[in-house]
Amino acid sequence: MEWYNKTPDQLSQELGTDLRTGLTSSKVSENLEKYGRNELQEADKKSMLAKIVEQFTDPMIIVLLVAAVLSGIVGEWIDSVIILAIVVLNAALSIYQEGKAEEALEALQKMASPTAKVIRVGKEQSVASSDLVPGDIVKLETGDIVPADLRLFDSYNLKIDESSLTGESVAVDKFAEENYEGVVEIGDRENMAYSSTIVSYGRSMGIVVDTGEKTEIGKIATSLASQEDEMTPLQKKLAQLSKFLGILVVGVCIIVFVVGMLYGHELIEMFLTSISLAVAAIPEGLPAIVTIVLSMGMQRIAENNAIVKKLLAVETLGTTTFICSDKTGTLTQNEMTVVKAFVDDKVIDISGTGYTPEGTMTIDGNDIKIDDVQSLYTLLNISVLTNDADITQEEGNYGVMGDPTEGALITFASKMNIDKANANTQYPRIQEIPFDSTRKMMSTFHNNFIEGKTVSFTKGAPDIILERCTKILKDGKVVDITEADRKAIADKNSEFASSALRVLSYAFRIHDTMPAELTSDSIENEMIFVGLTGMIDPARPEAKAAIAECKSAGIVPVMITGDYLETAVAIAQELGIIDNKEDAIMGRELNNMSEEELREVVKHTRVFARVSPENKVQIVTALKQNGEITAMTGDGVNDAPAIKKADIGIAMGITGTDVAKNTAEVILTDDNFATIVNAVEEGRIIYSNIKKFVTFLLSANIGEVLVVLISILMNLPTPFIPIQLLWINLVTDSFPALALGVEKGDEDIMEQPPRDPNEPILNRDAIIQVLTLAVGITVGTLIAYYYALGHFDRHVESARTVAFATMITAELTKVFSIRSPKYTVFHIGFFSNPTLVKAVAFAFILMFIVIYVPFVQPLFQTITLGLEHWAVILPCALLPFVLNEARKAIFKPGRDK
Repeated sequence: MEWYNKTPDQLSQELGTDLRTGLTSSKVSENLEKYGRNELQEADKKSMLAKIVEQFTDPMIIVLLVAAVLSGIVGEWIDSVIILAIVVLNAALSIYQEGKAEEALEALQKMASPTAKVIRVGKEQSVASSDLVPGDIVKLETGDIVPADLRLFDSYNLKIDESSLTGESVAVDKFAEENYEGVVEIGDRENMAYSSTIVSYGRSMGIVVDTGEKTEIGKIATSLASQEDEMTPLQKKLAQLSKFLGILVVGVCIIVFVVGMLYGHELIEMFLTSISLAVAAIPEGLPAIVTIVLSMGMQRIAENNAIVKKLLAVETLGTTTFICSDKTGTLTQNEMTVVKAFVDDKVIDISGTGYTPEGTMTIDGNDIKIDDVQSLYTLLNISVLTNDADITQEEGNYGVMGDPTEGALITFASKMNIDKANANTQYPRIQEIPFDSTRKMMSTFHNNFIEGKTVSFTKGAPDIILERCTKILKDGKVVDITEADRKAIADKNSEFASSALRVLSYAFRIHDTMPAELTSDSIENEMIFVGLTGMIDPARPEAKAAIAECKSAGIVPVMITGDYLETAVAIAQELGIIDNKEDAIMGRELNNMSEEELREVVKHTRVFARVSPENKVQIVTALKQNGEITAMTGDGVNDAPAIKKADIGIAMGITGTDVAKNTAEVILTDDNFATIVNAVEEGRIIYSNIKKFVTFLLSANIGEVLVVLISILMNLPTPFIPIQLLWINLVTDSFPALALGVEKGDEDIMEQPPRDPNEPILNRDAIIQVLTLAVGITVGTLIAYYYALGHFDRHVESARTVAFATMITAELTKVFSIRSPKYTVFHIGFFSNPTLVKAVAFAFILMFIVIYVPFVQPLFQTITLGLEHWAVILPCALLPFVLNEARKAIFKPGRDK
């Protein structure tokens, strides 16, 4: 049996306590020894040295370190220093992110209450919350943070804000007298109070049943600590690429060295050439360019209301196949809004959303004024007079101070020019019977509404108010209520409720004088029924378009919420997440499923309602086991384990707890689902751009290797001296590659399905493009070089300069062809990326300096080229560009996807 299944007397015997006097001092000591302190245990932290060592076991880092050593050997100390700086930067970023994960657990500890009011040895005393033990009797009052998990045994009008734990946006009514049989979900346990939640109203007494890591919040902390960080898709792809390149480069360099020696080249010449070729072949600029491009992506996403804390998370966003989103505040506005009213047998539709007092009221599509419905004036006044909230306004933004439900009623009345402050001045409140969670009503007493009389206005649950009414206000007149009236009201209440509206009812009673006895039985009976209102936290208008864009992009949106099934289904249907209720499921149904059953369920279920924190992790785990790249949004402590488990964790910036924010990789500053979709699009663009400059770098480096290798195999002089190879690498591998990172992406990028998560960074189309370009560079450069060796005074320096210029020109012109993997440059425009145009122009200037500046020429062993040289260089250099553009025009890669 769970704690909520047991009565307070049963628990008193089991835990050895007395409900009136609490634990004895000896029992406190005994239980402290038995159960431990009421605090979350800190996980063992890695030492800084261990964290640093871990960073240098990554294959890409090892390749970079080898490149740095080789650069130093050939005297290129600048390259060596730059590479080492990249390694240190990457390590520092990774260590920083690991520290943020540790902060998530520390934030959980800070959420605990520092002190608690307990009854021990018959006396009330304040003790440190960490000293609480099972069996302690704890007293709760408004504003208290619940210090441990409690089974309540006495409560009065108790409401507890459990949003950080369950995700439910409205404070939950608690009833100590409730008893349950069987399993009850955490959000429905009205006789329990949980550690770190907040008492928003009322008071209570409870028995401590769980402390420390055994509390619900402690289980979440344990779950967070036990989940290991996983490599992102891009990290995996780059690691695979690094291993492949490392093996390939070492093999080619050995071949070049051995063949060169067999052909009689000098040992030192071939050694330096091989090492230079290795440095040129390894794209050591790749991690730096990836880092810079991801950083620029982070900035663009930040401008659109999302803060990305982890560089690689930007790319992961672009791979997303499932977005699991909370409902309240993300898909909805987190602002209750009255959308329906029923008065004088008429249904009134109310437009406008949130607390902004703008909107109209219509009946059957026709606008109405307040005088068009006789009893509407009374209903509107009751809604603001039985109301303790206030609407706030800051810089044009409207909010609510107090209960969101009451804030919605104030806005509702404002749309018909009924102002709460004016109404209270005109009809002053002289007394009240406060809301009680047992009777589910509140009443206030006012003068002047009816001349010479005192009127009590009542607001509350429709079924309770209706049974206490003997009359009804119809067309402004009080008449006896009939059974037909009762049925019409009950039917309309059911209709509103089935649409997931929160329904309130309004009534009043006329008194000759102020009653002497203010009890519910004497006042809230024989009332006059006025009408109903239905309100909801409406869907964000932009969320529907974002959901549609998700679907067109092959991304599946899923709602995971702690709210009730009916509310979740109604919002999900409105947004287009589901078409019928069969696609929704309650969280408790997942508890008895096997892993295989759950993996099948998540394939077709799109709404999960009334879920527990464990359910959320189950759902994310099942999706990942199905091979999906999953994004998970949330704001509460209960969301943190699932946020961490997901491939990309997203926290709400406005309503999110520190735990959720510290755990997540992305924080939404506007708590808006549409922002996630925008970030996904940016992620797709970034990944596409990463593939472009990987293609650019590899095709260039492969071309360089092949030119040197084939020349040696043909027993020709080496086409480049080491410094020329390194200069080619510097000129072409930096600025143009970086400029590719600011491409806007193909126009239909969000109409394409997500790529296969298992697809390598170089898929079939990319490999074909790399080979096409590499072959074009190789053939073009070799033709130019071979021709130059037989002409132009048969001078090797002249031929090498021609090869040097051909290689650089080929690489700088082909970059325009790489801007889109499927559209030709004539479709996207030569100059639509001005950054790239500037980068290429700058690279050409660097090349011309080496070729034409007299005091630089001896360093690079170049000569001044004339028109006859360029007549050979240009057509050969344009070969890779022409080949790739022709390939795209003829075969149209990727356009049928």
